[in-house]
Amino acid sequence: MKKLIVLLAGALALSVTASLALSGCSRREARSGDSGGKPLVRMITDPNGIDDKSFNAAAWRGILDFYGDSWDNPAGRGTYYDYIVCSSDDVWEPTLKQAADKGYDLIIAYGITAASALEKVSTSYPDQHFASVDIDWYERPNIIQFMFREEQGSYLAGMAAALKAVEDGVQNPKFGFIGGVPNPTITRFEMGYFQGIKAVLPDAEILDYYANDWSAPNLAKTRAKSWFDSGVFAIFSAAGGTGNGAIAQAKEYRIQNKNVWAIGVDSDQYEDGIYSGSDSAVYTSMIKNVELATLEVLKMVQSGTFKGGRTVLGMKENGVDYAKSNPAMSDAIKEKLDAAKQEITTGSINVYASYKDTKAAGLAPEGLGALDG
Repeated sequence: MKKLIVLLAGALALSVTASLALSGCSRREARSGDSGGKPLVRMITDPNGIDDKSFNAAAWRGILDFYGDSWDNPAGRGTYYDYIVCSSDDVWEPTLKQAADKGYDLIIAYGITAASALEKVSTSYPDQHFASVDIDWYERPNIIQFMFREEQGSYLAGMAAALKAVEDGVQNPKFGFIGGVPNPTITRFEMGYFQGIKAVLPDAEILDYYANDWSAPNLAKTRAKSWFDSGVFAIFSAAGGTGNGAIAQAKEYRIQNKNVWAIGVDSDQYEDGIYSGSDSAVYTSMIKNVELATLEVLKMVQSGTFKGGRTVLGMKENGVDYAKSNPAMSDAIKEKLDAAKQEITTGSINVYASYKDTKAAGLAPEGLGALDG
């Protein structure tokens, strides 16, 4: 079987032993040798690891689904697949090289944090196959690049928050967006969210904040408290582990009977927001189906049909969606969201992906932290 390296750069990470002098990583190594025709896979993640309950967790679930395993029973771990968690950016390149030298069929490292390391390593290992998520500028035949139309799913998340405010009779509600490190991918989340809110409440005030960190929930929690205290109704975070701080603050305030909400990202974070029975502070989540990308590339590896290039997954391809898990979401709101989803799928609703275009349409103000490139 031809070797394949798949990078899921902000999502999955593998740890490397001290003997390799990669002290920033820890290792769970798959057994080499006869794999019974199944691909051998290594996943590499940022410091949030596979337990981030968001982006990385979604990628890990894709691997588990492919092998017919479950989160609680990863039977093939250590035989067919493993993972490494890297604690800093400077260990990405040696970790990728080490995986390529090991001869894995697939190395997974989704996200922007592995971008520069992937570019270098893919050049040094031209016979290896790589796959990335959220990176689309490579012009190499040995890299498959999965991109998502995050703005489409985020439109529904923003619309859901605004519809809930209207349904609850909230006067002049404000909304917040918390980003991790500014980049075009996070911009798509933010711009879609803005447009979804504005479709319901054209004059709504929307605030944004970038923590410049993917692993600082304390920063998001502090900002969320300040915003909630000033009248913000809902906060959407696209910030990796940092965003968990906004969920934590929303839980605290809902326990105090304050009508505020968090909105999850990448995975359905409903359960992370539960504070009593089935009551959750996470009203909905913008679903980014990273599992789908993972499953697709694993199927390619196994069938020998891997092909480099760009694959874009939007609402039409089931790449993005919104979560309906929270019982607090009424059927009336679901009906409106599903109608908007259909219009986005058919092209009747066009959602702008860039800050430049969203501003030009009068749907986002000047002075936001968003970056187009």
